[in-house]
Amino acid sequence: MAAPNDVWSTDFKGEFRTGDGQWCYPLTVADGASRYLLACAGKRSVREAGVRPVFVRLFQEFGLPKAMLSDNGPPFATNGLARLSKLSVWWLKLGIELARIEPGHPEQNGRHERMHRTLKAETTRPPAATLPAQQRLFERFQREYNTERPHEALGQRTPLEAYHASPSAYPARLPAIEYPGHYEVRRVTHNGCMFWQRDYLFVTRVLTNEYIGLEEIDEGVWSVYFGPLLLGRFDERERRIYS
Repeated sequence: MAAPNDVWSTDFKGEFRTGDGQWCYPLTVADGASRYLLACAGKRSVREAGVRPVFVRLFQEFGLPKAMLSDNGPPFATNGLARLSKLSVWWLKLGIELARIEPGHPEQNGRHERMHRTLKAETTRPPAATLPAQQRLFERFQREYNTERPHEALGQRTPLEAYHASPSAYPARLPAIEYPGHYEVRRVTHNGCMFWQRDYLFVTRVLTNEYIGLEEIDEGVWSVYFGPLLLGRFDERERRIYS
């Protein structure tokens, strides 16, 4: 049975303009087991630079989840190798497993989607005049959702009553990723390549300055990992990595 902090789900609830014509992108983060709404933050864009501080605050306050569930859009994923993004690389380095819904299947995160419909109905129709005013609406909704709305699936408890913080604390420094001794370990260069047999082969720029591990599974065929995540297969004969 799922427990608090087994899986956090995160998404952007579309975008809309506040009364002053500025765009608002609502970033939401919720605990899957308890429905506890950890964050609802109005952002000016979906860029990673504005999103990461939200997760830093959450990790410092609530600890780390075991897994993070998201869709395949930015900043959670890209179209590159293993769909890695800078944000998801950071999660992996923190020991958080990546869980993604299939493209075009938002129903796979249906609990989060239902919360989004309620959020939209109660805070954006009509939208507030400015982003700070909109954020106040989001925070009021978050308080009410967590403390005043019991759920049948929670035994008529509120999310606040069902949630507790994670025992996995946010580290002061990112731990180094380690690989088994039989792996070949390569550093990804500034242009997204690894050095292999006197040649540079492209991996992904998202992993610049990170270390990847390669495990030979057949003659000249290697599984390529970043931490526990299988990135793809590397065939020495074809000199490329396949997802």
